[in-house]
Amino acid sequence: MKLPVLADPRLWGWLAIALSSGALLYVLSPILAPFLAGAIFAYVLNPLVGRLAGRYLPRVAAVVLVMVLALALVVALALVIVPLFVKELRMLSERLPAFLTWVNQEAAPWLKERFAIDFQLDIATVKQLAGSLLANNQDLVAGLLGSLRIGGLALIAFFINVLLVPVVLFFLLRDWDSMLARIDRLIPRHLHARALRIFGEIDAVLAEFLRGQMIVMLVMSVYYAAALSAAGLEFALPVGVITGLLVIVPYIGAFTGILLGTVAAVLQFDSLAGVAWVWVAFGIGQLLEGMAVTPLLVGKRIGLHPVAVIFALLAFGQIFGFFGVLLALPASAALLVTLRHLKGAYLAGSLYGGQK
Repeated sequence: MKLPVLADPRLWGWLAIALSSGALLYVLSPILAPFLAGAIFAYVLNPLVGRLAGRYLPRVAAVVLVMVLALALVVALALVIVPLFVKELRMLSERLPAFLTWVNQEAAPWLKERFAIDFQLDIATVKQLAGSLLANNQDLVAGLLGSLRIGGLALIAFFINVLLVPVVLFFLLRDWDSMLARIDRLIPRHLHARALRIFGEIDAVLAEFLRGQMIVMLVMSVYYAAALSAAGLEFALPVGVITGLLVIVPYIGAFTGILLGTVAAVLQFDSLAGVAWVWVAFGIGQLLEGMAVTPLLVGKRIGLHPVAVIFALLAFGQIFGFFGVLLALPASAALLVTLRHLKGAYLAGSLYGGQK
């Protein structure tokens, strides 16, 4: 029996539009990242621009002021973190010989006693290996130039994308209301009420995620800095701030923070007890974030399964690169709302029930 819905040309028209949009998205994915990033930032900053525009300032002046404030915040954060990391790298390089000695005198005997692993790090051999590599100047220079050519092009493309973000952000913030009005006029009138309801739910989900996540980042940055400082880690402030800011990238952010903290602890402490206290601080932080801070401040409105979160991070990262990882969860949350409404329409329709 042939279902009437399958004979509806509108169904095949919408399927063709969806497939064409997906193909176009895939083809244009290398250049879409800065535009998507600019759209997300515009969505976050538009409420502030809306409050300033008209009442206190012209729209363009309000946009410029908000962008300057956002840039000042980023620069201030960089001025705090970058010098701390430079200091950390310098101190790590100074303590590296002592760490290598600790590996030979403490870690190697422990591995041999517990696991029968005969491990010994020959510092002189490492120095000789480095000297032999540096002695072969021609091959080394050729290899570096080849890597620089490939890496340099990627670096240039990255900086171009970064510079495009504020440009896109400015025009989106300036024309935000007019663009929304144009989109509203294009919506078919018989679908207008449902579309507004879907957009309202998407706005609620994104607002809860993005603005709530900012508070989570601030709270966890303060916690990690304080907890790592209590554990005796000298680089508690930079490691804590970075770990707190990276909570916006699930799993990857936590892994990066724990890795940074572990490396700093291993090079600082002479025993595993100090490293263990750093791990305790991170473990409590993960429990605090997952069971209290994020559910309280962000809530469960997104409703993404952990497997779906991992898939979204990998998929968006593959398509849009670094920006895709940042955009994965809010974009997935918006898509999830749309899929819920499509599921409701499918279950209520003749295609699912087989009605004539």
